[in-house]
Amino acid sequence: MISAKTCTKIGDDGRIHAPNHAKVGAQIVREKMQALPLQEREMLVQLVRHHGLPLWFFEKPDPEKAVVGASWHIRLDWVAMLAEADVRGRICPDQAELLERIAYFRQYATELGCYTQPKPFANNHTRFRYFRSDHLRIDDVLYDDTDFEVIMMSGLPGAGKDTWISLNHPDLPVVSLDRIRHERRISPTANQGEVVSIAKEEAKCLLRRKQPFIWNATNLTRHLRDPLVDLFASYGAHVSIVYIDAPLTLLLSRNRSRKQAVPAATIRKLLQKLEVPTAEEAHQVRWIESEQA
Repeated sequence: MISAKTCTKIGDDGRIHAPNHAKVGAQIVREKMQALPLQEREMLVQLVRHHGLPLWFFEKPDPEKAVVGASWHIRLDWVAMLAEADVRGRICPDQAELLERIAYFRQYATELGCYTQPKPFANNHTRFRYFRSDHLRIDDVLYDDTDFEVIMMSGLPGAGKDTWISLNHPDLPVVSLDRIRHERRISPTANQGEVVSIAKEEAKCLLRRKQPFIWNATNLTRHLRDPLVDLFASYGAHVSIVYIDAPLTLLLSRNRSRKQAVPAATIRKLLQKLEVPTAEEAHQVRWIESEQA
């Protein structure tokens, strides 16, 4: 199994564990499969990321949300098929129990209406709120009371974010971390606290006026995106994430021609951290391959 060897540890009780091997394995697939088109690459990434879900979903803090969320990443019948193949290929005393868990997963996902498709919601706003709420029920219907749009860009340096903005929304205000760094003469490798603080103040001025705008930064991980999405949504914004994808070879080539080039080693490290935005993160998430930007 991808990354299992790297993550494998033997506990004090003699049992073998491989913590986080699904997450690490997914990152390895994303790096190694750069030559594949975005949709095909992320399908493989999500299969690896969720291959253990049928065995352990009932131990999640919120099993329903874990299963429904995964259905927006990858078809769960494919995940169940992979999990079953994995179990049948093992030599273990609890094989029958593991297969029973997978059967229960199939039944549970079917009852939720998301075994072969993403779980349908009444509208995008309801879906967005469901994944960010602890009390919203899966079949609730919310009125979409958003009244202006904020677009968050996401993508590695050189992917084509600026190009997409200039072609698609040339008239919108842009909160750009690169611009702030340039104006304040702050290195991209220095502490970014001041840059982010200034950017948030710019954003809040626009949010208070309910002015549509674009937040332009790399925004490579959900840990970085979530607080910003919460901020925008707290002002009543409809939040869209636009992820621009480009293969590593193209990124490095474009980077060499930039006035303020990012070290190639930095781009490679950023690729290792990349988490492509998924549907439950915002009202709308768009994936665009750079040639289409």
